[in-house]
Amino acid sequence: MTAKGSSRQVLRLSDLSARAPTAFHLEPGAEERRQIARELDLQDLEALTFEGTIEAEGRKDWRLQARLTARATQTCVVSLEPVTTVIDETVTRRYLADMPPPAEMGEEIEMPEDDTAEPLPLEVDLPAVMVEALSLSLPDYPRRDAAELETAQFAAPGVTPLTDEDTKPFASLADLKDKLDKPN
Repeated sequence: MTAKGSSRQVLRLSDLSARAPTAFHLEPGAEERRQIARELDLQDLEALTFEGTIEAEGRKDWRLQARLTARATQTCVVSLEPVTTVIDETVTRRYLADMPPPAEMGEEIEMPEDDTAEPLPLEVDLPAVMVEALSLSLPDYPRRDAAELETAQFAAPGVTPLTDEDTKPFASLADLKDKLDKPN
C-alpha cells in the first residue's frame, strides 16, 4: 500500500503533533485490493484511495477527515450479473477521550446520536478505517438498472400452479359479490 504524507499505516496518537494535522494517503496495490475484495465478497475492486488528515480537536480528542474513492463490482441480487459502483464519500471519525468503551457482548447499549464518534484509541489503524468505510458505502443489495424478478411457477406435471392471485383469501369473495350484484 502506498502512503504519502504519513508513511505509517497505523498512527499512534501520542506520537502525532497536537498543533498540526497529519496527512495520509493510502492506495492499495492490486494484490491488497484483491484481498479486500475477498473480505467484502466483491467480484472486483478496481480502484481504492483513502486520503485525508487526522488532527487534534481540543485537548484530548482527535478528528479524522478523509475522502474515500473506489470502484467496486458486486453481484446483482436479482440477475447475478456484475454491478459496478463508484464511491466518492467523505469519511469522518471523531475519537473522544470521554466516550465510554464499547459494551461487552450481550450487554444492551444506547446508540449514540453522533455515528462519527468513537472511544479514543491508542492507535488509529488507517487500513482498517478505510475497509470499514468502504464496506459501509457499498450497496447492501446491488441491482442492475434493468433487473426485474421474473414470475416462477412450480407445480407437478398436469397440475395448475398457484399464482399470487390464487392465494389472496378475499379474491374469491370479491368475485362472488360481483356475480351477485349483476342482474341476470
